[in-house]
Amino acid sequence: MRRLAALVRPVRRAVLARRRPLAALLTAVAVATGLHAATAPPPAAVHVLVAARDLPSGAVLSPGDLRTAGFAPGSVPDGAVADPAGHTLAAPLRAGEPVTDVRLVGPSLTDGYPGLAAVPVRLPDAAMAGLLTVGDRVDLVSAHPQGGPATLVASDVPVLALPPGDGEVGAAGLTGRLVVVGAPPSDVPRIADASVRTFLTIAFGG
Repeated sequence: MRRLAALVRPVRRAVLARRRPLAALLTAVAVATGLHAATAPPPAAVHVLVAARDLPSGAVLSPGDLRTAGFAPGSVPDGAVADPAGHTLAAPLRAGEPVTDVRLVGPSLTDGYPGLAAVPVRLPDAAMAGLLTVGDRVDLVSAHPQGGPATLVASDVPVLALPPGDGEVGAAGLTGRLVVVGAPPSDVPRIADASVRTFLTIAFGG
């Protein structure tokens, strides 16, 4: 034990003699580490346009409806639109929600409905269209203005978009309101014919 104590004693003296320089060195290292962390550049971000506030279906987007938000690389939603101003919303947007192509009236409306085509139809009563929300499934029924039995034109078609009321007169001489539905391509000619020659109404399937 005496021999071990004799060996340890010089080491202890050397450490005690140098403790102030060691403490200063450790302090400098800690300060340098803190400065590096404070001055490190922020993580890279991808800028995406999002809704500046809650926006209703059918709204025509203006620059004031949008703001820029930063997304971490790899987290940007598919189909984010770089310049959506001037386009019409096919569905409502919550504040902060990115503007993607499937939210806008256009070819991408059917991306979530493989095999369907987007077909605009005009309902004679705008209030009828006001009962709908994007994603509803409805039956399209035609009734001739001169009377006669009503005919089922298409069944269980999804509502893809509700453009804003434009006040324009449709082919049947009615103002009403346009509604965009998704339909199998084989049903499109029948829907188009009924839209021109008859009144179209909707029915919610049971």
